[in-house]
Amino acid sequence: MVEEVQKHSVHTLVFRSLKRTHDMFVADNAKPILLDEESHKVKMAVKLRTEYGSVLHMPTLKENLREKGGPNTGDPYGHKQYPGNQGEELEYMITGTHPYPPGPGVALTADTKVQRMPSESAAQSLAVALPASQSRLDANRTAAGVGDIYRHAGIPERSQPPGAMVEAGGNKNSALMAKKAPTMPKPQWHPPWKLYRVISGHLGWVRCIAVEPGNQWFVTGSADRTIKIWDLASGKLKLSLTGHISTVRGVIVSARSPYLFSCGEDKQVKCWDLEYNKVIRHYHGHLSAVYGLDLHPTIDVLVTCSRDSTARIWDVRTKASVHTLSGHTNAVATVKCQAAEPQIITGSHDTTIRLWDLVAGKTRVTLTNHKKSVRAVVLHPRHYTFASGSPDNIKQWKFPDGNFIQNLSGHNAIINTLAVNSDGVLVSGADNGTMHLWDWRTGYNFQRVHAAVQPGSLDSESGIFACVFDQSESRLLTAEADKTIKVYKEDDTATEETHPVSWKPEIIKRKRF
Repeated sequence: MVEEVQKHSVHTLVFRSLKRTHDMFVADNAKPILLDEESHKVKMAVKLRTEYGSVLHMPTLKENLREKGGPNTGDPYGHKQYPGNQGEELEYMITGTHPYPPGPGVALTADTKVQRMPSESAAQSLAVALPASQSRLDANRTAAGVGDIYRHAGIPERSQPPGAMVEAGGNKNSALMAKKAPTMPKPQWHPPWKLYRVISGHLGWVRCIAVEPGNQWFVTGSADRTIKIWDLASGKLKLSLTGHISTVRGVIVSARSPYLFSCGEDKQVKCWDLEYNKVIRHYHGHLSAVYGLDLHPTIDVLVTCSRDSTARIWDVRTKASVHTLSGHTNAVATVKCQAAEPQIITGSHDTTIRLWDLVAGKTRVTLTNHKKSVRAVVLHPRHYTFASGSPDNIKQWKFPDGNFIQNLSGHNAIINTLAVNSDGVLVSGADNGTMHLWDWRTGYNFQRVHAAVQPGSLDSESGIFACVFDQSESRLLTAEADKTIKVYKEDDTATEETHPVSWKPEIIKRKRF
């Protein structure tokens, strides 16, 4: 009752004040008068109530009232339809693209009600989709004006998918366009390989192995400091050569002369005459253990690699050091030669592969893709390509510039050796005794082998240090840490039906926005 009396008195006072002001203005021929302080306060209170009272007391806009054609059809705020001044407790709700309505006279319509702010991805897509001229304007603009805020407030395009924004902007971006899912081609079928012979005789780890060009015998070097020659057909020991005073790390048989070359951790490189079974030449120059060696296929040149971070090129006849290949920053673990350019390839513990110019003795290309030590490199016998092995990946490369072809992933171990035959079977042997067989063209891993260690050896002595195909490529020989040489051959009874290729095209599923 008291509130009603106060309201009535306020209205009466306002009416009388306005009427007196009007009469005085008319009587004095529209001469301006000065209102006293009290009248000024009353006038401001009336103005605030008249213009902003509806905004301050805007009730909830219910969906059912709209559907039934209730109030707020003509006036966006409904001054007289809602009982805002009758003391009821009303629930207020403001929804839209902004926390509050932009200002008086702007209604919450169906377009601006419950608009979600754009996600981070949509905002980035919108920025990419802008034309170049608009992007430059936005970059130069320091702050948005009031007109820009009103113009972009609640536009329905913000809730559209990024694809529509690209079309609207007219700027096609390859990162946003749908790409064709990559697929792996179907690999060639290869029969599985099975173990059929284990050869024993060494008293230490068998570190290296090589088959002679006539395919009659093969030679091995071991940590027992001996070099042994075995009959390939029967696996029987034919000859033992002694002369190294430390582990023998590399052996190779010459196809141009009856010579056998060996190197070891005693820094020595030896040339053996197989007619007399004696050492006839020494090649002095390396400052540390010699880890590997290879012969050039067409000229009398020997290349060795060492822990002293260098590779050396030797004249086989004169024993002279032709070049010292410097550039690696850690031990050089493997070296390969070929007749075409580049004629020398080295892999190192500094994670790089270098392709060398034989004539100049300088690096042509340095490949830095590997993240860990490169201990093995193998050249394909027919294709102008090669592969390198590292604990992170097996990588394939194309000569002459070392262009990357593909990764062969899955052999998660320290890879010590690689071998490949003309049929495209790539073999990788690792420090933990596992051997993976791959299809060279597609990189498909079609077989995994983990041979058991021999009786009397520790389980920890399960490691493959070297592997090689014989000249007929029908047998695979491995040199292992359990002091044995294992011989594998293809399973003649296997067919595509009994050993199918468990291959499916790799399809990458992309999320749709």
